[in-house]
Amino acid sequence: MSLWAGRVGRELDPAVAAFLRADDAELLPYDCEATAIHARRLHAAGLLDDGELAEAEGRLAEIAVGGGIEPDDEDVHTAIERLLGEVGRKIHAGRSRNDQVAAAFRLYVAGACAEARAAIATFAGALLDRAEADAETPMPGYTHLQRAQPVTVGHHLLAWVEMLERDLGRFTAAANASCASPLGAGALAGSTLSLPPPEQQLRNSLDAVADRDFALDYLYAVSVCFVHLSRIGEELVLWTTTEFGFATLGEDVATGSSMMPHKLNPDVAELVRGKAGTAIGRLTGLLATVKGLPLAYNRDLQEDKSPVFGARTDVAGAFGALTALVRSLELDHERLAAAAADPQLLATDAAETLVREGMSFRDAHEQVAASVRDGSFEAPAPAPRVSPGPEGVRDAVTAARSRLDSV
Repeated sequence: MSLWAGRVGRELDPAVAAFLRADDAELLPYDCEATAIHARRLHAAGLLDDGELAEAEGRLAEIAVGGGIEPDDEDVHTAIERLLGEVGRKIHAGRSRNDQVAAAFRLYVAGACAEARAAIATFAGALLDRAEADAETPMPGYTHLQRAQPVTVGHHLLAWVEMLERDLGRFTAAANASCASPLGAGALAGSTLSLPPPEQQLRNSLDAVADRDFALDYLYAVSVCFVHLSRIGEELVLWTTTEFGFATLGEDVATGSSMMPHKLNPDVAELVRGKAGTAIGRLTGLLATVKGLPLAYNRDLQEDKSPVFGARTDVAGAFGALTALVRSLELDHERLAAAAADPQLLATDAAETLVREGMSFRDAHEQVAASVRDGSFEAPAPAPRVSPGPEGVRDAVTAARSRLDSV
């Protein structure tokens, strides 16, 4: 039976019931956690006795791992109240589904952020292992996808790690935003029952049930993270083409073609690149959902969970697959070295050599450019440094590992 059935005297039309039913089973353990917190508030106020509290906490622990949601349950909250039995008829005192779902959803987002941070740290660790191993491996650096200046593979992989470390900060901020509790707000204006306030209670009861900024913060962090993963994926696609030939995919992380026997396809990198669009769509979709809602709660907010649930699944899947790909990637050191040996990569160094000899940079630039254009350019001798150098890469790897140790 629906929690609001006392007001409505007729059964809902099946089509309406199906349309209204929330697909929120993923909230179950988090809703159980929030309900246990609320049960302790009821006990503190003398509205649950010791036995009822013990029964509620025990049953909630079982429900959190054992489930029990049925097709007739309108949502996860209805299921929990039903599964609690007789004590469930008392557990909703001083609470609405409005503050209940907000509390459970905040706990869910905090968990999703922690999971994302752990996945990022694991992937970054795999990149740091490769960066350290290839601290001395030369490769061309690019601008406009044209060869620009020489770098090392280690230095390039460290750039990916820098992006991921910024992602860690965004997920931390989203987790912090989800920590406050809406319990006590009730439907929108609290309750006449004298319940103790939860820890970190939100200040305004209307805002407490209406706010979904924390979910938007999470989806923003996911969107930017997938933008970064998409850029990484694009480079992996390029590196493993015949045209670049810088790396070969491990056969445990690639797929073949159903028609062309020779193909080895970078599907992981491509799908990560594709999922960036989905991540951005989820963020913009929820932004559009909440943009015109009056205070306080509106049923539109039922649509907040699907994008977050999907984002959490994609984050876990993408990082797991990319970590496996990076660990099995085979670099072609000879091809990389040959590409990095292109003398034109040292054109800037040649201009700076002339600057050190007293020439203005603009004159030096024009002189070197002219020699490149007429084919007479020669790289300066002795060969200049490859920035930042193997020791610089190793030092940066050590520093990054130290920062990631706290994740």
